[in-house]
Amino acid sequence: MSFSLDRRHALAAAAAAAAAALAFGAGARAQGDTPLRLVVTFPPGGSTDIVSRILQPELSRRLGRTVIVDNKPGAAGQIASALVAKAPADGNTLLVAFDTHGINPVAKPKLPYDTFQDFEGVTLAVRFPLVIGASASVAAADLRGFLEAARKQPGKYGYASTGLGSMNHLVMEEIKRKSDVSVLHVPYTGAGPALQAVLGDVAQLTALSYAALRGQIAAGKIKPLAVTGRQRLPELPNVPTVAESGFAGFQAYSWVGIFAPAGTPAETVNRLTQEFRATLNAPEVHRKLTEAGFEVMATDGAGADRHARAEFERWSRFVREARLKLED
Repeated sequence: MSFSLDRRHALAAAAAAAAAALAFGAGARAQGDTPLRLVVTFPPGGSTDIVSRILQPELSRRLGRTVIVDNKPGAAGQIASALVAKAPADGNTLLVAFDTHGINPVAKPKLPYDTFQDFEGVTLAVRFPLVIGASASVAAADLRGFLEAARKQPGKYGYASTGLGSMNHLVMEEIKRKSDVSVLHVPYTGAGPALQAVLGDVAQLTALSYAALRGQIAAGKIKPLAVTGRQRLPELPNVPTVAESGFAGFQAYSWVGIFAPAGTPAETVNRLTQEFRATLNAPEVHRKLTEAGFEVMATDGAGADRHARAEFERWSRFVREARLKLED
């Protein structure tokens, strides 16, 4: 009798294991057949787009599924963020957020989503200093010279940003405030349009990533005046930092982070975090990002959430102190 029961138990266990294996295989196939959609907050040509497309091939290979880069620009990242906040929390739709993710709650108190409640951090992917670049019409060779020219001719110069409340907007406003100069702000919808405005001399200055500017710098069409990081860029060894240009202690970094909709299962978020971190640290991906001027961070999800909160706190203080108007 005991042998018969044991045999029955063994058969039942084997049947359960087989069913579980079939279910797992079907689930894996279903996920593999569903593309991973990376919703990018800005148009092609900007930092979020560049990072996404560098990650795309290796991430797809590691996950064994198609990875789609889907640019949804507008409203300083709010359109893409609102879309992802309302997406199914299944790990198939992720937000590739820019620095505006932590700034938008300052700029737009009535967002169509809650920045700190509607998203789960996956990773803080990269950070990078901005390069303050000038059009060919600017005679100054560095930031000090440009500010001196702007002080002598108030209202003559304008700077292009990627939108109200973007990092490059706030960085330029902080420099203006500290140096007491008048330079007109001309907001655009992303790095590509802002760069075109400077190349066309519609605006004379912008502050973008080295990745976005390097081609034009190499061609002599954009003149780098300063870098907002703690140190000079190895790719631009002769270009001083903002701190070296008369603003002691100044530093500011843009960043790109990956976020999932709130409610995404913890095991799904953890798997995505592992795969993104492995992708970011893959030798070829790491090399391409570094050569483009990005510093690979590859944090865990909590690190991405903490960074967004810290950026919000820093820039909300500045906006209050400067009494800066961030709405149209």
